[in-house]
Amino acid sequence: MADEKKPEEKKGVLGKLKESIDDKEEQLAILSTFVRLGILIWSGGILTLAYIKLPPALGIPEQKLDPTFIASVFTGVLATFGVQAGKKAGAAGGISKADLQKLIDAAAQTAPSQTIRIEQPPLVLGPKTDAKDS
Repeated sequence: MADEKKPEEKKGVLGKLKESIDDKEEQLAILSTFVRLGILIWSGGILTLAYIKLPPALGIPEQKLDPTFIASVFTGVLATFGVQAGKKAGAAGGISKADLQKLIDAAAQTAPSQTIRIEQPPLVLGPKTDAKDS
């Protein structure tokens, strides 16, 4: 009877994960990744619900909320995964001002250009007066 085996207990996802990874730091790193993914999915869902209108058949009332906080949580979690949504200050579309000026100068050297000058008498804004009234 000593050779009897106990029936194996069913293990959940965390139990299997803990059994397959021996190092505690690796376990915490994987757990932290799952927590961050959960927060990312939650904040993405809330942001989506803030901008779409659900059909009335679902019976869910429209929520009036300011998505600023949720958006900051969403971008913060994205940043922990290495995704950055913002651009550096002083750069136009990822190009610095000096690089943009070089591109403009190079385009001016290679592409034909034409300058059109339009002359117009001064524009006066106000009531129309006739010369006879003066």
